[in-house]
Amino acid sequence: MVVPPLRLRGVVLPEGEDRDVWVDAEGLVSAEPVPGTETVAAGGFLVPGLVDAHCHVGLDADGGVDEATTEAQALADRDAGALLLRDAGVPVDTHWMDDRDDLPRVVRAGRHIARTKRYLRNYGAEIEPADLVAEVERQAARGDGWVKLVGDWIDRDAGDLTPCWPADVAASAIARAHELGARVTAHCFGEQSVAELVDAGIDCIEHGTGASDAVIAAMARAGTALVPTRVQLDNFPAYADQAGGKFPAYAAHVRDLHRRCDTTLRAAYESGVPVYAGTDAGGVLPHGLVAREVLALHEQVGMPAGAALGAASWDARRWLGRPGLEPGASADLVVYDDDPRADLRTLAHPRLVVLRGRVVA
Repeated sequence: MVVPPLRLRGVVLPEGEDRDVWVDAEGLVSAEPVPGTETVAAGGFLVPGLVDAHCHVGLDADGGVDEATTEAQALADRDAGALLLRDAGVPVDTHWMDDRDDLPRVVRAGRHIARTKRYLRNYGAEIEPADLVAEVERQAARGDGWVKLVGDWIDRDAGDLTPCWPADVAASAIARAHELGARVTAHCFGEQSVAELVDAGIDCIEHGTGASDAVIAAMARAGTALVPTRVQLDNFPAYADQAGGKFPAYAAHVRDLHRRCDTTLRAAYESGVPVYAGTDAGGVLPHGLVAREVLALHEQVGMPAGAALGAASWDARRWLGRPGLEPGASADLVVYDDDPRADLRTLAHPRLVVLRGRVVA
């Protein structure tokens, strides 16, 4: 790809240095001035492209969607500044997006691996425990280094959340994923599933509302990541209302998890658990919510503003093995008029979005 070379001047985060960022004709950050550049930003704050570390591009409430809808979802994320997406499970193949220079980069986890009739219809590959290791192998081949398990869901016989997988089976599946070079993440609302999966050596927990102090300590020791999807958690009361008449124990449990979620998530961050920003967009929530999630991590969970921003930018990019704005990296960045660390609401109003060295929004 050949693009017009660019020059951007501003305060580059996270270093806080006021300097030039040069972009060459290949769309890469240059260590040296590039002749013939067009200055597209003079002043402001330059942030490495934002990351939505938990979303579902190609999914809506009824399951997989067509390419036009997938494109619209990806563009909503891009225009909000989210230039790197970790897709945490989707039933359709979105690899065609990789050929589009104007769409965000995607790190995929294949399809959700769910217990039979224990998850949202049309979302996951639904199997029984005896097939879990084999399904992990299949989804590792579909993904980009990640596999997604549904760790718990309502068990209608028990009338409450229960783990979807026996602990020993889950441990074998995680070990097999690691042998294949894939990391494993899991949807976990309740207490038992997160405890068992962390003990089994999982790499990341989604939501994590049931994590106890002991589990949080274990996550911190192991470096197990947490993506809370804080904007999604406020749907818990609605889930409880929907189920309350038939499953009162589940409803009460979910309401309790919601009531104490910010205390739990704050304890995880303060204990040293790596926390990253993800919206859970796709399915219930629309795309383009990364600014809302960062603000929620700060205002509700209690993360300092700089840490909350890093959880959706430079820290998250490092976690996913993607560069920031160092020389030789793809020029994926967002420009803001004001310092987002001083007021995270600034993130909702990007002045300029640059992807692969091109101004795209």
